[in-house]
Amino acid sequence: MDTAMPNHSRLSLYAHIGATLKLGLPLVGAQLAHLAINTTDTVMIGWLGTRELAASVLAFQGYFIFMMLGSGFAHAIMPMVAQASGTGHVRTARRAVRMGLWIVTFFSALAMAALWHFEAILVALGQDADVAALSGDYMRIMQWSLFTMLFTFVMRSFLSALEHARIVLIATILSAVLNAVVNYALIFGKWGAPELGLQGAAIASVASSALAFIILWVYALVVPAIRRYEIHVRPWRGDLRAFLEVLHLGWPISLTIIAEVGLFAGAAIMMGWIGPVELAAHGIAMQIISLVFMIPLGLSMAATIRIGSALGRGDHANLTGIALSNYIIAGAVALTSAAALVLAPEPLIRLFLDLDNAQSAQVFAFGTTLLAVAATFQLVDGVQAIAVGLLRGLKDMRVSMAFAVVSYWVVGMPLAYVLAFPAGFGGVGLWLGLAAGLLVAAIALTARFFWKIARFR
Repeated sequence: MDTAMPNHSRLSLYAHIGATLKLGLPLVGAQLAHLAINTTDTVMIGWLGTRELAASVLAFQGYFIFMMLGSGFAHAIMPMVAQASGTGHVRTARRAVRMGLWIVTFFSALAMAALWHFEAILVALGQDADVAALSGDYMRIMQWSLFTMLFTFVMRSFLSALEHARIVLIATILSAVLNAVVNYALIFGKWGAPELGLQGAAIASVASSALAFIILWVYALVVPAIRRYEIHVRPWRGDLRAFLEVLHLGWPISLTIIAEVGLFAGAAIMMGWIGPVELAAHGIAMQIISLVFMIPLGLSMAATIRIGSALGRGDHANLTGIALSNYIIAGAVALTSAAALVLAPEPLIRLFLDLDNAQSAQVFAFGTTLLAVAATFQLVDGVQAIAVGLLRGLKDMRVSMAFAVVSYWVVGMPLAYVLAFPAGFGGVGLWLGLAAGLLVAAIALTARFFWKIARFR
């Protein structure tokens, strides 16, 4: 797509919006399909009961922290491959992918120890003992999907940077379908399968992540345009320079991601202190707004690729247009989603609940309130996601990381605690604190990007 554009002629904003949508829509679709896996888990587990749902919320938040921490190294591949593709350096791209796979393998092996003892961690954090036990059993199976999940992220970054995003979408959809089928069979014992409850959902997650990786790996082996990168040749061969560059770019991305993910995971812990009903409602509301967030997140990846590719070609004239196109699309999505959360929260929440359950009415009422609060920060959440993607395209990682840490943990988390507990606003106050952290991040990161590109003018 970008390769067909004149290198140094300034494109119209309309042309940039079209280019961003053409690259971004498959990435958005892949993000939505990926989240559909966990959403399917949440919906089906919600049919089991409130405690099972609360346990799965805690387990997924714990798993998600490690998955996102490791995904920073996979995300580092995207600007490296985009810039290498822009300059025609096939070997540089190949080495980046190979070392990315090495690093996420080492990371996954180290993460297994902590995840194996997740029940004890939850008990130490003051969670209900029965919920912690259920969560621990779930985690001991689901944690094995971390390897293939991170392998998939590396391949997704590689293929997306080369503008082969459609196969990423296809692989993710197929894995989501497999997850739904295995979930239904193993959670509830359908079609002659054993009834395993939460453990069945965990097995489905392992199977679906493996399928996605296999599809992307085979695609890289058989499609001529991708096969020429030879990422499958001598995978044991190390490259110190590429290894260190992936580490150098990856760890700030990981910490930036974990700063935001940890903010919401910490919110889940604090919501658990309020009660299981509030925690279950928090989990449902998070699933709904996470689905919406996949749109700016996919656009953020498109921003990384387009900015990285433009820099690789030396096309500085279009950096501002690339950024504005992403902000305009994300803004339109944010306003639309905010309206939906305010005007029609009931049908969204009902998808996750068995209304015959005695506690469903309480979960439903509190979840509706949380979605109304979430509507107020859709715009700032989308803006900060786009800004992060733009800065990754510039390979500007460390300052972005510092901004994220300060925004989420110096502003967001303390304010969430104060509003929730000392100020007495409970779960609503907690979410307002999160919104404040996102607002500070959106302003700081956007200002950083436009300050950085000013030197190219």
